[in-house]
Amino acid sequence: MTARKNLLVGITMSLAVLLITTISNGYPLSDPPQPREIRVTVGENQFSPSTISVSKGERVRLELRSEQDHRFAIKELDIDEAIRAGETRVIEFTPDKEGRFVFSCAGCGTGHSEIHGELVVEEAHVDSSKMRVTFDPANRGVVVVESGGERLRIDTTTNSVERIAAVSSAVAPPKAQEPATQVPTKDRESSRVVEPYDYHVVNIPTPKAVRRHSLNMHFTHRFQEIITPFDQEDADEHIARISNNLLGLDSNSVSSFGVTYGITDRLYANVYRSPLCQPGLCKTIEIGLGYHFLDEAGRSPIALSAYSSVEGDYNFTERYTYNFQVMVGRSITRFVNVFFSPAAHVNSNGNNRFKEFLSSQPLISELRLGRHTGSLGFGVNGRIRPTTSLLFEYTPRVGFKLGEITPVFDLSIGQLTGFKNESEAAIAFGVEKRIGRHVFSITFSNTQTTTTARYNSSNQALPPSKFSIGFNLFRRLL
Repeated sequence: MTARKNLLVGITMSLAVLLITTISNGYPLSDPPQPREIRVTVGENQFSPSTISVSKGERVRLELRSEQDHRFAIKELDIDEAIRAGETRVIEFTPDKEGRFVFSCAGCGTGHSEIHGELVVEEAHVDSSKMRVTFDPANRGVVVVESGGERLRIDTTTNSVERIAAVSSAVAPPKAQEPATQVPTKDRESSRVVEPYDYHVVNIPTPKAVRRHSLNMHFTHRFQEIITPFDQEDADEHIARISNNLLGLDSNSVSSFGVTYGITDRLYANVYRSPLCQPGLCKTIEIGLGYHFLDEAGRSPIALSAYSSVEGDYNFTERYTYNFQVMVGRSITRFVNVFFSPAAHVNSNGNNRFKEFLSSQPLISELRLGRHTGSLGFGVNGRIRPTTSLLFEYTPRVGFKLGEITPVFDLSIGQLTGFKNESEAAIAFGVEKRIGRHVFSITFSNTQTTTTARYNSSNQALPPSKFSIGFNLFRRLL
């Protein structure tokens, strides 16, 4: 009886000591909680992660890393830090108010764009679990008390209190249910994330880097009938024609399709096919490799990529053309980017294949078309809204110029006197809309050709004042 009474007295005294030490500020039993570490990577035009959730009053330690010079800011929390390229910058803070706060990175991504993420500060959750007391059956007078995340070993025989990190298996309290393991999910791309431009203006490529291990689809559609008036077509006839044919959408069209895969953050592969078939070219498949050298950031005033490819007709079985291209991009304001994409197209008219269909005509031998082509692609992308842009491009050429071969008649003698090649440089404009992983463009151009060796010319020999409708569709699959 005396031993039991002593045990009860000891437990009572131990609980009193626990209460006093818990409310006392002069002798804390635990070290201050360590800050929560969150690693943030600034990638191409996005944060990873793009949304950060913390608790009010929680110490937060952000470790930011980027390959570009930029400034990281959270206006409401008075955070504005400069970060140099390749540097890991640590920012510690303790949010003292709840809410959703935008954090931004100025000077990040292609074209010095400003990208955004979100910091979510929620009310701290208080552990409302009750105090748990466990007796040590092997040691009389020893009790383990757990409360508020703290575990204390109280020995009434020595009147001592000891904080323990873990409880031995003999006195372990019932195991709390472990939270379910969270499966990491890929952040969904928000349509609010600003990307200054797509991988193409209308036809000419841009130096935008292809993401590592991403699989991207590029689809183009070009109708044949022009929506502008024909020569000597009056206004009434023009309106009737485009009304009956629904702005040319009822006409024949060319639908081309390709995929691009990011092998690394800089190296990518591309496969593209065009079903266009006319004298000199037919069912072309293009296979190429590209490399992204520079982003417009830090010490680099431009974005720079290079691309080389081989095009083969009849599903890559004959009549090969070799392309070598450089893509240069530069922002001239926060909203406008300009591009220059010069290219050399070797063997674009190998063996005079664009006049083979007239080989029976003796006078065709006098027509000189050239064998190789050089093109100079100029383009502009101007954002009018965060996800909407206006597009324009123009591509003059030298050397062989794709077009149409027409006979020349001398009306005075009524005879055929030769042939000439009618050709026009490609010109196009359009409107682009980006929604998450999708980019859709309504285009207006004077050509149906979209492979690297052919987009520089109007295959229909249409002047810049004559154009037909079309569209581009881009989708990031992975």
